[in-house]
Amino acid sequence: MESDLALIDKVRKRQPLIHHITNGVTINDCANITLSCGASPVMADAPEEAADMTRLASALVLNIGTLHQDQVETMIQAGLAANKKGIPVVLDPVGVGATPMRTEAARRLMNRVQITHLKGNAAEIATLAGVQAEVRGVDSGQVGSDLETLAKKAAQIWGVTVTVTGARDWITDGQEQIEVVNGHELMSTVSGTGCMSASVLAAFAATGEDPVASAVSAMATYGVAAEQAARRSRGPGSFRVELFDAIASLTGEQVKEAACVTWRG
Repeated sequence: MESDLALIDKVRKRQPLIHHITNGVTINDCANITLSCGASPVMADAPEEAADMTRLASALVLNIGTLHQDQVETMIQAGLAANKKGIPVVLDPVGVGATPMRTEAARRLMNRVQITHLKGNAAEIATLAGVQAEVRGVDSGQVGSDLETLAKKAAQIWGVTVTVTGARDWITDGQEQIEVVNGHELMSTVSGTGCMSASVLAAFAATGEDPVASAVSAMATYGVAAEQAARRSRGPGSFRVELFDAIASLTGEQVKEAACVTWRG
């Protein structure tokens, strides 16, 4: 199955509402990248309204970057509301493997909520796939498996579409496997680029396209925007600003022309 790499045009036409329960460090950047894609962000993490807000949304992002225990139950309630409504749920298991609390929280979420997209760096996905990995805080370290095998194993274990982010992104549902080679090394110099990719993924998933197809289009679009931003920036600070501008002005046709995507089955 081929992906509609111009899916950002559909996002802008639909302007879906994306509910986030997310990382307090990067929440503003997640909101802005969502707007730059053409979607609308909302960040409602109060337990009294999180499920109600989810019922108004077209997709839900759960990010455990600044995790605390009460937040997990709020995420579960929002996730169950999303499942009942039938909208996509994106889980970003930030820092999983660094501490027992994070690993337990991510596994609890995945056992209670039907996750659509699991997006993380190699070490995070390795931890959830039961593969040995080194996690340095919320950053990825070494993993004991190649990314293609790692992504496929996690997808099969949890029954989700997996996106492993890095210099090369791997996307799979356990059967189809796709490699996306777009992006720029400056992405690793700015806090929040990983969190923002989950917001982009959710905006694309909200269009109703197949999970694999929407993930491929989202990662290609985000990577192409990063390449454009890098050409116009002088360093990490200007790159961050240019990234918002690049994705806001990016057309579907430009994505199709610049995307480096390989379908492997």
